[in-house]
Amino acid sequence: MPFDVLAEPARRHILDLLLQRPHQVSELTHHLGLTQPGTSKHLRILRQAGLVTVRKDAQRRWYELRPQPLTEIDAWLTPYRKLWNHSLDRLEHHLNTMEDDQ
Repeated sequence: MPFDVLAEPARRHILDLLLQRPHQVSELTHHLGLTQPGTSKHLRILRQAGLVTVRKDAQRRWYELRPQPLTEIDAWLTPYRKLWNHSLDRLEHHLNTMEDDQ
């Protein structure tokens, strides 16, 4: 699972931008405030993890989000999400049964 890839904030920001629409490196560089080589390095890591694809259009390269690996992460997190929801339900029940001090 690409958790180590997603641990980097700049890579998560790239995925957030690509969620909206495909971008070119120059656009991503502008949004990230990184150098072009720095942005390209992050894109290469995201491509190797299968989270991003690149589409060539004449002289341009468009980077696009590939959501399938994220679906796999979501599926892996499902049992943990149930645990969190159960804990939050218990907290809500506790708060609802507390006496008001007011």
